[in-house]
Amino acid sequence: MSDQHDCGVQAGETVLLSGIVGSTAYGLARPGSDIDRLGLFAAPTRAFHGLHRPAESRVSKAPDRTMHEAAKWLRLALGSNPTAMELVWLPDELYETRTPLGDELIDIRSRLLSSHRVRDAYLGYATSQFRRLTDRGDGSFSADTRKRTAKHARHLRRLCTQGYELYATGNLPIRVEDPDAYHRFGEEITEDPTAASSLLAHYEHAFNTTKSPLPDAPDEAAAEAWLHRVRDAHLTGPAAARAD
Repeated sequence: MSDQHDCGVQAGETVLLSGIVGSTAYGLARPGSDIDRLGLFAAPTRAFHGLHRPAESRVSKAPDRTMHEAAKWLRLALGSNPTAMELVWLPDELYETRTPLGDELIDIRSRLLSSHRVRDAYLGYATSQFRRLTDRGDGSFSADTRKRTAKHARHLRRLCTQGYELYATGNLPIRVEDPDAYHRFGEEITEDPTAASSLLAHYEHAFNTTKSPLPDAPDEAAAEAWLHRVRDAHLTGPAAARAD
């Protein structure tokens, strides 16, 4: 499955993998929710040898789409960045572009992980969401702010549950169990944002008392080998890739 049409990249760049992420992927979307897309692309290898390096990311609105160049995405993934990592764990039906090199990346996704980085990244992002909640006071704020607060609370819970599952099992579940519970949690937290502290404390304890099957460090050699295959296949852009 591969479709370069309206993919948010420039001429000469090749989309390797892209799909629908965010609330739609998690099962948390409600009527009116945005549809978020994430992907990675290969810039022509020769472009890295010119005066100006290719863009590392391309972000667009309407539709909401983020595209990372292959090396940028790899750096994010090797740091267990939660947003980047979900791209290689999506259910098959949510992929909009898949190429052989994209499938190779999915095949090595577990080798990009490390226990320390998963813990630090997911708990770090969850803590950031918690700070956003507590910075908003006692709940006596506008309807729009309450809506954003509920969203941050849902993300906090999702980051905790998904991150712990990945840390404890080596598998990242994208679709959450019982989406309604996440929405109820979001509404509860709008009344008392500090109540999220007990959830965060629970997962901090769970991480600290669980032995992860993940290695201490990611397999950077596997990542590097994949990136070299990308560069070899895209020496001058899509035409060179087709000629292989």
